[in-house]
Amino acid sequence: MILAVSKLKNPSSPADGYRGRFAPSPTGPLHAGSLVAALGSWLDARKNGGKWLLRIEDLDTPRCVAGATQQIQYQLLACGLSWDEEVIHQSQRQDAYKRALERLNGLQYLYPCICSRQMIANTLISQGIQTPRNQEMVYPGTCRPASIRSNPVETLGELQQAWRIALPQNCHIEFEDSALGPQSQNLNKEVGDFVLRRSDGLFTYQLAVVVDDAEQNITHIVRGKDLLSNTARQIYLQEVLGYQRPDYLHLPLVLDEHGEKLSKQTLATQINTQDEKHALLELRKAANHLGLSHLPDGENVTIAEWLLAATHAWRSE
Repeated sequence: MILAVSKLKNPSSPADGYRGRFAPSPTGPLHAGSLVAALGSWLDARKNGGKWLLRIEDLDTPRCVAGATQQIQYQLLACGLSWDEEVIHQSQRQDAYKRALERLNGLQYLYPCICSRQMIANTLISQGIQTPRNQEMVYPGTCRPASIRSNPVETLGELQQAWRIALPQNCHIEFEDSALGPQSQNLNKEVGDFVLRRSDGLFTYQLAVVVDDAEQNITHIVRGKDLLSNTARQIYLQEVLGYQRPDYLHLPLVLDEHGEKLSKQTLATQINTQDEKHALLELRKAANHLGLSHLPDGENVTIAEWLLAATHAWRSE
């Protein structure tokens, strides 16, 4: 039985073996915003005496840029942010995502959907619902059968159709964010039944990240605030699949001059890691955005010395 309201206790603590991760998409080199997420997650792992893993989220292959994975790793190492285990690539984990999808199908939570984004938009408009720019459209349930459990899907075919998870009624998720405090989201009203495999056959971020975090035994997730709205969906999938829930901490976003999130899509400038002097300057800017102060700023400070001081200062001010 799936809980409609999630108030699960934190399943882990640093004493149980802290495992954190940084999971960039190789759509370009690291910019100031992604360095903030990398530094914050690295510092949280080091402050708690845990491990920090690097996962390359190259699931959406059409958006990946050749050479970006190698460049990201070079930039991280230039900033002294080394990882503790072998790098995982989502593009090499299709079988794991397929097993999770088949498991959900066996539990009779899936149904096929042929709706395009334009079809969904037209349906919402016909219902008098206008979706603001840059906000996700709430799926209106166009393809959802009257009874999911009485109409199980025998096979997950490779036809041009997406696969959605059928949410229970009043699917209200509550969780505690270590930085932002109590959070809640009604998935029915704010998201609707969401896609786990796209019509082009690609698995979605929501499914892949949950499977990866569970199989890598991730206990703490430190990431940008732009991913906060995804958390309730991921917690719901964790419950359905029987996974433990990690702790969550969402970091403040770096914005451009127009107040938009700094991103590769808005042509954000990559961080300068050509030498230690420039890499340390980038780290200092990231630390300042994270609210860290009283860190060494002398010309002769090494990156290793600076990171040690930043680790001591992390979440203790």
